[in-house]
Amino acid sequence: MKTSEFLSLLKQHQNKSLLFEYAPNKLVGANYHITEVKNITIDSVDCGAVTDFWKETIVQLWESPKEKDKTEFMSIYKALGILNKVDKIKPMDKNTEIKFEYSNDHFHTAQLFVNDYDLSDSELTIKLSVEKTDCKAKETCGVPVEAEAEKEACCAPGSGCC
Repeated sequence: MKTSEFLSLLKQHQNKSLLFEYAPNKLVGANYHITEVKNITIDSVDCGAVTDFWKETIVQLWESPKEKDKTEFMSIYKALGILNKVDKIKPMDKNTEIKFEYSNDHFHTAQLFVNDYDLSDSELTIKLSVEKTDCKAKETCGVPVEAEAEKEACCAPGSGCC
């Protein structure tokens, strides 16, 4: 989901609570805070020696231990207020993909992408997913589709791509 799409979705549902599902049926706690918004630039070289460049917006979610018993989730109105304030200080590139950085005691720190969302009368739930790593240079590395299905590494020793 692009940052602009996410912000537009929030603007349409300001009267609802904002929830995040970081894994199937597992919600970020109601005690979450938006602690950081990152404008990230990726300038990379893959294992096939191909360069790439893109930007992302990363919103960090953190559960406050002081509010662990909180049951009411942040309102979309409040979340929009935070994001609008950030945008005035460090403008977000609205054409970038938006991701959410999150962890808890049972879930490793990860940058999660928006997979889907659900709307109810009172809530907007953003469904997040882990993005698996992948080899962008499969052809250069000589990785056939069948090997990918078997989850073989694209840069195996002796493959010549690394």
